[in-house]
Amino acid sequence: MLKIDNLSKSYGTKTAVDGLSLHIRKGEIFGFIGHNGAGKTTTLKACCGILKPDSGSITVDGISISEHPIECKKRMAYLPDNPDLYNFMTGIRFLNFVSDIYAIPADIRRERIDKYAELFEIKADLAQPISSYSHGMKQKLAIISALIHEPKLFLMDEPFVGLDPKASHILKGIMRDICNSGGAIFFSTHVLEVAEKLCDKVAIIKGGRLMKCGTMDEVRGDASLESVFLELEG
Repeated sequence: MLKIDNLSKSYGTKTAVDGLSLHIRKGEIFGFIGHNGAGKTTTLKACCGILKPDSGSITVDGISISEHPIECKKRMAYLPDNPDLYNFMTGIRFLNFVSDIYAIPADIRRERIDKYAELFEIKADLAQPISSYSHGMKQKLAIISALIHEPKLFLMDEPFVGLDPKASHILKGIMRDICNSGGAIFFSTHVLEVAEKLCDKVAIIKGGRLMKCGTMDEVRGDASLESVFLELEG
């Protein structure tokens, strides 16, 4: 579903990502772990076409993100670590705006908005301006907007930050449902316990370079994911 081949990206003299190669297959929840500044966000932004790599290639469902960005973006959704929403809009207006971008018919969008707004318990707040939302409510709205076109690939940067325990539990279930229906999830997280329980595979990155990658059992062996991560961090 998502193939990253020898990806490199620098900012001036600083190398953020250095020759990274990963393959996220259909049906997989793939966790991406590393310290602050390790290159996780840069990688995710390159995967969704926000950043142009210095070298390497990225394909989504076999399609090059650099050559056919629109076709790739139709198949994916990206949830940044701090979603910037249009505060002057109401929640429902924002969701309709996103639905318009993806050309989702009125009856289908209504059904999906109702479904997810009820799940995340913000249906009664959709008529209010986004400027009045708490951080957690904005995070929920951003998640709904990402799910509304039913992406095959869901890219997320620290998706559980700001969510209450119930919303986190709901999101984990949605992630598994996406994979069970043939999609794939690639997300970064600092919450190692979540990664350990949720992920099918995990990659640990340090200084822009891949340190370890594989199934959860392959990566952690007889230890915990936390101990492996701390050991690799030195």
